[in-house]
Amino acid sequence: MPVTTKLKGNDVALYGNQVNVGDEAPVVVLPNTALEEVKIGGAQGVAQLIIAVPSLDTPVCATETRKFNEEAAKVENAVVCVVSMDLPFASKRFCSTEGVENLQVLSDYREKCFSTSYGTLIAEGPLRGLSARAIFVVGKDGKISYKELVPEITQEPNYEAALNALKEAASK
Repeated sequence: MPVTTKLKGNDVALYGNQVNVGDEAPVVVLPNTALEEVKIGGAQGVAQLIIAVPSLDTPVCATETRKFNEEAAKVENAVVCVVSMDLPFASKRFCSTEGVENLQVLSDYREKCFSTSYGTLIAEGPLRGLSARAIFVVGKDGKISYKELVPEITQEPNYEAALNALKEAASK
C-alpha cells in the first residue's frame, strides 16, 4: 500500500523508499545556492536536521524556512538544511531577500535523489514531482532519530518536536 499525505484534504501518493526512525539515513549529494555539492544523510559526526519542502516560493515553505533559520543557530553540533525542487538561483534569491543565513538551502531538481531516497516525492496531483513536507533528524551515527511526514502539505510541521529531537541528537 503506497504511503500518502494530503493536499487540501485530498490523498496524494508518495513515491520512493520510505525511511523511518532507526533506519540508516541515505546519503545524497545536492547542489547548494552556489552550485557546490553538499553531502547530507549518513554519519557526519554532527546531528542533521533535514527539512523537505515543496517550494520556497510558497507562503508555508517560506515561513517554515525562516522559523528554522532563526532556531538553527541556537543548536550546537548540528547542521540544518532545507531541500526543495527550486533551482539554486531561485533559492539564492530567496535566502538573500529573507535573510536566511543559518542553514543550508539545497536543491533536489537534478535527479530527485533526496525525494526518492527518503520517500517524499509526490507521485500524483497538481504538485506531482515536488517533495512533500517532511522533517528528518539524523543522529551523529547516521541513523534517523526523528521523522515527521506532515499529514497536510499546506500546514507547518511541529517545530518544537523537531528542534527537541535535533537538540537530543546533537547532545549524544
